[in-house]
Amino acid sequence: MATQTQQPPHLRLAELTAAQFVDIWKHFDADGNGYIEGKELENFFKELETARRGAAGVDPTHTAFKEKMKEFMANFDKNADGRIEMSELAQILPTEENFLLCFREFVGSSAEFMAAWRRYDTDRSGYIESNELEGFLSDLLKKANRNYDAKKLNDYTQTILRMFDLNGDGKLGLSEMARLLPIEENFLLKFQGIRLTVKEFDSLFTFYDKDGNEYIDEQELDALLKDLCDKNKMDVDSTGLVDYKKSIMALSDGGKLYRTELEIVLCRDSTL
Repeated sequence: MATQTQQPPHLRLAELTAAQFVDIWKHFDADGNGYIEGKELENFFKELETARRGAAGVDPTHTAFKEKMKEFMANFDKNADGRIEMSELAQILPTEENFLLCFREFVGSSAEFMAAWRRYDTDRSGYIESNELEGFLSDLLKKANRNYDAKKLNDYTQTILRMFDLNGDGKLGLSEMARLLPIEENFLLKFQGIRLTVKEFDSLFTFYDKDGNEYIDEQELDALLKDLCDKNKMDVDSTGLVDYKKSIMALSDGGKLYRTELEIVLCRDSTL
């Protein structure tokens, strides 16, 4: 990871490669938590202003700087959480054949993403192996009607690995890969405030799995999600709830949502 004493990479370039985009992300997301926030955000905006405007004397303590930063966040912080996510950074920086946006052209909804994910997460672990990633990305690129050769696909694969396989274990988590989704479509982020332990999840699932057959159907999931949202005071309208249910059911097997599949969303991958 780049240190704050190093020069910010590539910000002056008119167009970034996918790898250069990741260099910038890793430089400013100093703590690796998946967001540019707090002091990281201030540093990013300062260096961006310096690179784009040649303003060597940018002063973060000056009122004008703070006003510009406020305007900047109003334009790009789509979910107004006060920090920049990877998908938001992709809108800010001019990336060659913007690979993040390219994937989104196909994965227009979280349900489509989950359906694609299900084809590769064959053991329902909530992870796909890094050697399966190339096939996953190839599928998305084909659906987006994007032309690519073997070298470009390998470049994209290595870039995604650098983004998400932070511990080098060769596994990519569902919640991390879901950051490719538009923020408003990333239903997993809606559950990031819920941290169900295995015991809590087992109790919840058992309550709704009335007949003990180890799966719940769509109606049972609807009731479960409503209760979960109510108990955690989540502000979700009926349309949003329908969308969440549709996305989760994309993991189901013929309308049967098994314990391990729901666990992926609500329990296992808890570092969203």
